[in-house]
Amino acid sequence: MARKVIITCAVTGSIHTPSMSPHLPVTADEIAGAAVGAAEAGAAIVHLHARNPETGAPDQSTQAFAPILTRVKEASDCVLNITTGGAATMTIEERVAPASEFQPEVASLNMGSMNFGLYPMLDRYKDFKHDWEEPYLAGSDERIFKNTFKDIEYILTTCAENGTRFEVECYDIGHLYTLAHFADRGVVKPPFFVQSVFGILGGIGAHPEDVAHMKRTADRLFGDDYQWSVLGAGKNQMAVASMSAAMGGNVRVGLEDNLWIGPGELAKSNADQVTKARSIIEAFGLEIATPDDARQMLNLKGGDQVGF
Repeated sequence: MARKVIITCAVTGSIHTPSMSPHLPVTADEIAGAAVGAAEAGAAIVHLHARNPETGAPDQSTQAFAPILTRVKEASDCVLNITTGGAATMTIEERVAPASEFQPEVASLNMGSMNFGLYPMLDRYKDFKHDWEEPYLAGSDERIFKNTFKDIEYILTTCAENGTRFEVECYDIGHLYTLAHFADRGVVKPPFFVQSVFGILGGIGAHPEDVAHMKRTADRLFGDDYQWSVLGAGKNQMAVASMSAAMGGNVRVGLEDNLWIGPGELAKSNADQVTKARSIIEAFGLEIATPDDARQMLNLKGGDQVGF
């Protein structure tokens, strides 16, 4: 039988700002609609952030997430993944609140503090609709995305009784060793869902050698106890996805990671990117994982066990 590949779609995130694309989902209805559309196109998992509906600024309040979660659950059986990354401007308590409250099947968890440089975007974007956008990007040249050992353990233990499993986001090789540290202590248990992130300024690059190095290291540390997935930031998105599919991994796409569908052409929807990734995966003779396939592969608790 063909190997099954999980497609995750991250539909809005907190990196891009509304002025960068008219297609970036902002309101609860837009985000929920984008999530359902991505699932219908083949995404087994949808990774969710929320935004202020008036300004598009990242919003990690439970009130912002509630209508998104309810609407997607009503319309789709996809696995819902709530961010605990939020945005680098937020406290750890703010960031974990939605995952703690809503007890999703999956939550994201960044495996280390890092520089997270968004400021080069100011070379490409000059006109902004909202006052917060330009200083948010500019301030990233001195902002640390804080994820200390204490922060990571706080998130893991806060969600420990909820049965939530984690999409462990690794932006560099050291983040894999941090996961191994918590695994050795029994704070987090396999199977691990390792999301390797390539091409963010401050993290590992997106060269094929970087991708191979991340995979080799994860294989050595976790053996058969993990599922590997990748995301390539910006122009790296589909190239890195192709490498992962060829190397036995899973893929993540979505407007959180890349606003474009091709050179000079904005993606009109998250579903467009899922469809393109699906075509690449199927061209390798592989099969797209369904939500229930993903639940089995990642040992998830099931959509009937969440808190929304």
